Amino acid sequence: METTGRLTTLLGSRLQSTSSISVADYEVMLALSEAPEARFRSSELASQMGWERSRLSHHLGRMEKRGLIQRVACADDSRGSEILLTPEGADAFRRCSAPHLRDIRELFVDALTPEQLAGVAKTVDALSAHLDRIESK
Repeated sequence: METTGRLTTLLGSRLQSTSSISVADYEVMLALSEAPEARFRSSELASQMGWERSRLSHHLGRMEKRGLIQRVACADDSRGSEILLTPEGADAFRRCSAPHLRDIRELFVDALTPEQLAGVAKTVDALSAHLDRIESK
């Protein structure tokens, strides 16, 4: 946990200093960029990210004020809203992704051999499957 915290702190610090985007902003923009039709209902986005809906709602409000995302009425449910990246948000995401991926390579990938990376992948897959089984009980 200590190493994960150090890695997360370094990545977040570099992301913020090079692009003025927080790790939380990046997580939201990544999820939206990979979403079907580049949009999610807010409840689906919260579930996808593993965030509580209230935390996501507050964060989306801050992102919306900065022009990174937009909330629009849901076409099939007047009570819901969908979240999408604005053109400014999509541009910010594109600009920050390459430097962020370079930082991930430098701080994580370059520290491991190909065999070690394969081992990490197997370990993460096993842990994820285990957690899926526990959560589905």
